[in-house]
Amino acid sequence: MLNTLLIAYCVLIVAASLLGGWLPLIMNLTHRRMQLLMSFVGGLMLGVALLHLIPHALVEVNDNDLIARSVVAGVLMTFFLIRFFHVHQHGHEVGDGHEHHEDTCDHGEHEHAHGNDHTHTHHLSWSGLFFGLALHTFFDGLALGASVLAGSHDKDVALVGIGTFLAIVLHKPLDSLSLTCVMSGGRWTRKSITLVNLAFASMCPLGAIVFYAGFGSLANSRPELLGCALGFAAGIFLCISLADILPELQFHQHDRGLLTVALLFGVLLAFLIGYVESGHGHSDPAKHSQHDHGHAH
Repeated sequence: MLNTLLIAYCVLIVAASLLGGWLPLIMNLTHRRMQLLMSFVGGLMLGVALLHLIPHALVEVNDNDLIARSVVAGVLMTFFLIRFFHVHQHGHEVGDGHEHHEDTCDHGEHEHAHGNDHTHTHHLSWSGLFFGLALHTFFDGLALGASVLAGSHDKDVALVGIGTFLAIVLHKPLDSLSLTCVMSGGRWTRKSITLVNLAFASMCPLGAIVFYAGFGSLANSRPELLGCALGFAAGIFLCISLADILPELQFHQHDRGLLTVALLFGVLLAFLIGYVESGHGHSDPAKHSQHDHGHAH
């Protein structure tokens, strides 16, 4: 039976993804606002990966080498998605480093409109971007399912997986915005864009349900599967966060103070979530022994 909290998380993530596609119609997304949001979410994802997912993974299976390999696998998988499908271009490569007030969708169109045959290029761009983002979002769902499943072992935890959920729900609008902006540049109808956005939004819940329902029964007998899934998720979050954060150092000379503060607030939120989530229960060896994993280290 699916966790009620997981279902609530999935509904909110779908809503956030759909909202991302409508953001340009609701508010003026300036370059500065986008960069501040990316810095904050990047800091949050960095903190969740290092302060939540990796410690939880080591609770599930106390094998540093196995978890390290899982983290590397997550980083490399995300790197290849970014490399070949450009799934993480939110406009930070556009412009001269100063604040821009043009619509964010203009950034997406500029980035994906190279070449002579603009219609053909946009068609290839949105379909490739959709495939990459859908796969990336499916793995985000696996991360959410693994986090909720790992937290469900501890009956003292009120909001299992809240850190992973917040990182995903705050980042999905950016991904959705990238996709809808590229399609808008390709002159797709609003109905088509909405349908594609809906399909994209459903990928995270699909991944979460697949993992929770498919691996939930194996969590006690095969804890290494859950540990590796959490390590893999940490690698995904690390790569995404650094892809958001590091370009600032080279390409953005403006608003250094604000961007740094936004980053630190994201990391601080991840740290504080640890108290809300489990009171640092993931570092308690006594709780780890209650899983009765029974495997040798």
